[in-house]
Amino acid sequence: MAVLETIVVAFWAMLPAYVPNNAAVLAGGGRPIDGGRTLGDSRLLGDGKTWRGTAAGILAGAALAAVLTLLADDVSAAIGIDVPAFTPAAALGLAAGAMLGDILASFLKRRTGRERGAMFPGLDQLDFVVVSLPLTALVATEWFLEVFTWGVILAVVVLTPVLHVGTNVIAYKLGLKDEPW
Repeated sequence: MAVLETIVVAFWAMLPAYVPNNAAVLAGGGRPIDGGRTLGDSRLLGDGKTWRGTAAGILAGAALAAVLTLLADDVSAAIGIDVPAFTPAAALGLAAGAMLGDILASFLKRRTGRERGAMFPGLDQLDFVVVSLPLTALVATEWFLEVFTWGVILAVVVLTPVLHVGTNVIAYKLGLKDEPW
C-alpha cells in the first residue's frame, strides 16, 4: 500500500473514533458518570465526563460510520483509493472505544493529581486510539484485520496526535474549549 493510500485509509477508518470526543464536548453537560464519587481525595472522573456526552459521542461516531459506509464506493471511485465501509460492530467498537479511552484517561488524570483540563502529554492525544483499536479488534475481528494493517496502525499512531492538537487549537480559538490541548 502506498504512503498516501495508507494515510487516507487510516484517516477514513478512524473518523468514527475521532468524532465522538468532539461531539461529547458539544453535547455534554448533565449528570456526571461518577455521580460525584471520590477515590481518596479526588473525584473518580470529574464533571467533564457525563452520561449525555458519552451517549452523544457514541451516537455521533456510529452515525458518521453509517454515512461513510454509504459514501465509501463513490469516494473510492472518485479518489482512486479503496476506503472501507464499516460493519455495525466496527462502528460501535470505534465510537464506544474512543469514549471509553477518554473516560479511562480522565480516571488516570485524577489519580495523578491533574485537574480537569490539565495537560497529560501522550495520553491526551492517544487515549481513544489505545482503547478503540483493541475494542474494535475484539468485536469486529475480521473487519479490523482487513482494514488495520500494520502500516495503517502506524499511520494512525503518527497522524492522530497531529490531528488532535490541531483540532483542539481550533476549538480553543472558537471558544469551544477552555484550553488548547
